Amino acid sequence: MHEIRFNIRTNQEGKEEIFDYWRKKFVALTPEEWVRQQFLNFLVTEKGYPQSLIAVEKLILVNRLSKRFDAVVYNQLRKPVMLIEFKAPTIALSQKTMEQAGRYNLSLKVNYLVISNGAQHYCCKIDHQNETFLFLTEIPEFNQLIG
Repeated sequence: MHEIRFNIRTNQEGKEEIFDYWRKKFVALTPEEWVRQQFLNFLVTEKGYPQSLIAVEKLILVNRLSKRFDAVVYNQLRKPVMLIEFKAPTIALSQKTMEQAGRYNLSLKVNYLVISNGAQHYCCKIDHQNETFLFLTEIPEFNQLIG
C-alpha cells in the first residue's frame, strides 16, 4: 500500500486548500474535509481499499430530493457496498448522524454504514433481508466487505 501524501496550499484569498485525490482538485480545507481525507487515506493504506473504488461528494436522490453523500465505497463489480458520512471533530456523533446516513442509504442500499468525526468512528453492518443491523467493533478490511 502506498501512503497518500497530503498536498495543502494557501489560495489567493489566504484560505487553506487540500488536494482531493478522488475529485482531482483542490478543495477548501475545512475540519470535515480534513476528517474525510484522513479517513479515506486510512481505508486505502491500512484496510486495503482500492482508491479507484471510492467516490466522494456524488449526487443522489433521496425521497426525490438531491443530496450529496460524503463517500461511497464500491466493490469490484461497481456496486455500492459502504456509505460514509463525515463530521467535523467538534461535532459529536449521534443517532441523528447515523439516521442521516441511513436516509442516504434508502436509495443506495449498501451493506455498511460508517460515520466518523476523526476521533470516533462507528460502522454498522446492515442485513436488508431481515431488516436488522449490527455495530461492528472495527472497520472491515476491503476483502471482508459483503455486497
